[in-house]
Amino acid sequence: MGFTDGFVKILADKTTDRVLGVHIVGPRASDMIAEAVIAMEFGGSAEDIARSFHAHPTLSEVMREAALAVDNLSRQM
Repeated sequence: MGFTDGFVKILADKTTDRVLGVHIVGPRASDMIAEAVIAMEFGGSAEDIARSFHAHPTLSEVMREAALAVDNLSRQM
């Protein structure tokens, strides 16, 4: 798309990994929010998002990368 600005940040409970909120900034953010809303509605975890299929190359891969970052951060603490 030619855009390099933007990010996805997933906020998850430190103990349960349940998704509490998601920040999406950048082009096509409104297309990506649906995945986060579904995860939150059904009490999903960041791991659930990370382990679900994300086609390559697509913007939805950013959601997976953000979910993987939650796991990496929790291991460091």
